Amino acid sequence: MRPRTDESLAEGPVLTTLPHRLIGASALDVGTYEEVEADRGATTQALLVVLASSLAGGIGASGFLHNRATLVEGAFLWSAISLVAWAAWALLVFEIGGRLLPEPQTRVDVGELLRTSGFASAPGLFRIFGIVPDLALPVFILTTVWMLVTMVVAVRQALDYRSTARAIGVCVIGLSLALLIVFGFGMLAPPLS
Repeated sequence: MRPRTDESLAEGPVLTTLPHRLIGASALDVGTYEEVEADRGATTQALLVVLASSLAGGIGASGFLHNRATLVEGAFLWSAISLVAWAAWALLVFEIGGRLLPEPQTRVDVGELLRTSGFASAPGLFRIFGIVPDLALPVFILTTVWMLVTMVVAVRQALDYRSTARAIGVCVIGLSLALLIVFGFGMLAPPLS
């Protein structure tokens, strides 16, 4: 926790540990996103969240596989695809939100956007529960919607948007294009036996 000043006494405690930030980001706490946006030291934490979320997605995606012999191979492949999807989404949001649809006060900082969007992937950690075949589809639908909502908050804060509708539009367009990219990668991937 950072030292308390007279100005921060009214704000309450600032929780900078990774678990607190994961909970805050998942709970759509704007203060958490503002904190992560301003803390350059949170870049490593954001990267860890993205990697863990991608790995959880890869492991959880094995719930869709009928042949358990390909579990490790499938987990690796889908973890990589999940990571590519996040990277594509973050890049597209950066370009669309910062260059094509900025608001007058929008200031684009790659580090801030990567930190906030990295923490927006926190709900993806729950994708690990997709390893249970009957839960795979509901888990992936729920976490995808949840991650879309957290990304909207992250983008709104990182790009200093006043309009939530604009942040929604940027995130939906970015997600749609990222899913097309992932679909393209999926078409190129060898089939799992």
